[in-house]
Amino acid sequence: MTTSTAPNLEIGRILADPNTHLVVCCGAGGVGKTTTAAALALRAAEQGRKVVVLTIDPARRLAQALGVESLDNDPQPVNLGPEVKGELQAMMLNMKRTFDDMVVEHAPEKAESIFANPVYQTAVSSFGGTQEYMAMEKLGQLSDKGIWDLIVVDTPPSRNALDFLDAPKRLGNFLDGRMIRVFTAPGRGFGRIVTGAMGLALKGVSTVVGGQMLSNASVFVQSLDTMFGGFRARSQRTFELLSRPGTAFIVVSAAEPDALREASFFVDRLSTENMPLAGLVLNRTHPELSSLSSDHALTVADQLESAGKPENALAAGVLRVHAQRVLTAKREQRLLQRFRGAHPRVPIVGVPTFPFEVVDLDALRAVADELTRHG
Repeated sequence: MTTSTAPNLEIGRILADPNTHLVVCCGAGGVGKTTTAAALALRAAEQGRKVVVLTIDPARRLAQALGVESLDNDPQPVNLGPEVKGELQAMMLNMKRTFDDMVVEHAPEKAESIFANPVYQTAVSSFGGTQEYMAMEKLGQLSDKGIWDLIVVDTPPSRNALDFLDAPKRLGNFLDGRMIRVFTAPGRGFGRIVTGAMGLALKGVSTVVGGQMLSNASVFVQSLDTMFGGFRARSQRTFELLSRPGTAFIVVSAAEPDALREASFFVDRLSTENMPLAGLVLNRTHPELSSLSSDHALTVADQLESAGKPENALAAGVLRVHAQRVLTAKREQRLLQRFRGAHPRVPIVGVPTFPFEVVDLDALRAVADELTRHG
């Protein structure tokens, strides 16, 4: 569903373009972002490209739809049949394994001691923004390998649509933080006496969380000291990858007020950051199927029911369903018009609600057909 003035989002052209190397699907959670990413990756492979799709969604239904037993942190081939010239591999982000791989890559001699540290074990699973940063790290790893023509990324669902873009900046702020500098400064391990205001601060923290916990934190941070440069360098390279030509951000939304508000917020942020925004995918729409108005359909339904004939019941029911769909379509059109008013130049493609679950490759192809119907 699009308005008459809205430019069409030509996803098929974007996927077929050999200069497109990265497609990032972003938006709120629960809007069909993972299914969209998988359908895009499938269609690109059918166009002859070598594709990997990185998903964040742990739902088993996606693995089932791709015909894969299960998805994990390593790319797995998807059997598309001999008629498909391209290749498709799929994977699901595993935060801990990605963090572990990063430690082994940048500090192999310290890896075992880092893994055993309780602070590391907490950091992997509990620190705010870890999933977003690990998604960035995994994207960087995939890009560095240079194996695939196209990488499709399903970004983490988040209440804050900026988390994925902000991950590199937050990492830099963390690495430059005062407490980190104290722990990593030469000769300033927690085992030594720190004087002045910082010493008093550390003593206060020690009183609250316990000396052993703070000591573990000190050992952990000092163990990671040699890795900080590698963290920062990869993070910066990945951020540059996101902003350069060859990348296409596709904002995914549902035809609902909250989802479209977040989509609008994300479009504004991408524009502010000069990120290459391709357009908006509006999922689960309800386009009108005929010109019959809602009021007319309800009037006829009332007339059929008042006749008292049992054979009229089915027709009356269909008319009432139609009337409700027309009202839903009008509501979605108003929401989309509001979005268009704020973002008149953003290309849009609508994907209708399907009468089936996306549980196999045929269903994913149906989604891909709708996504690419404008080219």
